[in-house]
Amino acid sequence: MGNGNIFDVKHFAVHDGPGIRTTVFFKGCPLRCIWCHNPESISMEKQLGFLSHKCVRCGKCVTVCPQGAHYIDEKGQHKFDRNKCVACGTCVSACYAKALTLYGKQVEVAELVDELLEDKDFYDSSNGGVTLSGGECLMQAEFCTELLHCLKEQGIHTAVDTCGFVPRETLDKVIPFTDVFLYDMKAVDEEVHLTCTARPNGVILENLRYLDEKGCKIEIRIPFVPGWNHGQIEKMAEILHGLTNVVGVRVLPYHNYAGTKYRSLDMQDTLPEQIPTDEELKQAKDILREYGMTVLD
Repeated sequence: MGNGNIFDVKHFAVHDGPGIRTTVFFKGCPLRCIWCHNPESISMEKQLGFLSHKCVRCGKCVTVCPQGAHYIDEKGQHKFDRNKCVACGTCVSACYAKALTLYGKQVEVAELVDELLEDKDFYDSSNGGVTLSGGECLMQAEFCTELLHCLKEQGIHTAVDTCGFVPRETLDKVIPFTDVFLYDMKAVDEEVHLTCTARPNGVILENLRYLDEKGCKIEIRIPFVPGWNHGQIEKMAEILHGLTNVVGVRVLPYHNYAGTKYRSLDMQDTLPEQIPTDEELKQAKDILREYGMTVLD
C-alpha cells in the first residue's frame, strides 16, 4: 500500500456528514469547476503558496531555500521564482510570518488512522465520524479503500465526498466500507456542466443511479452559483425524485472568498463575482421540496 497525498485534516467539522467529524482533504481533482474554492486541491502535485501581503521581507526563506527560489530584489522586495521551487517545504518552517504554506503531504494509512482515532470520543458522542473529501478523494482509490476499511474495523462511521467523475470499479471498492456518500451534483444539461467544470457529466449521473441501485445512502450536495447552474435546480429535482436512497439534499451557497488562494499559487482566478441572494436560495430549496426532497440546512 502506497502513501496518500493529502493537503489538510479538518477536525470538528459539522457540515461534512452527520455529527461531529474529522474531514481528510485529498490532493487531485478531475474537474475544473469555475467556482472552486479549494484551488490547492486541483493538482496532484505538492504546491507552495506565497501570501505576499503577509511577508515581512526578513529573508529567512532566502537563506534556507536549497533551490534559490526565494530572493530579495534591489528594492528590498521578496521575489519567488516558482519555476525553481520543488515544494520541499524547507522555507515554510523558517517563515515565522506565515506567508508560506505547503499544500500536499504524503501519509501512510496507519499514521492517518492514528490521528483520526484521536477524535473517536467526539464521533461516539455525536454519532459522527470521518469524511474523505478533496479535491476528489477517489482519485486515490486504493489508499481510500484501505483507509475506509481500517476505520470500519474501528467502528467509525465513514462518509465519502465525491464529484462522481470516477470509474465504476472505484465505487465498487469503497461501497462496502462507506456509510454515506456525499455526492456533488452541479448540472444536468451536459453543455452547462462542461461550461462549469470543463468535463462531461454522463458518468456522474450514471454513477449516481448506480449507487442508488446498490442501496447506498446518498446525501446530494448542490453548489448553487447564480449565472452558472441556477437554472438546473428543477432538472436536478426531477432526477432525484426518481431515486430511492437519497437521504437529503444540501444546497451550498457559493462564496468567492478563495481569491487569495489563487493568487498565492499563481493560478488564474476564475471565481464568479455574483453570489446568491437569500431569495434565490429559498427558491432553489422550495423547488427541491416540491419534488419531495428533504432539504438539509
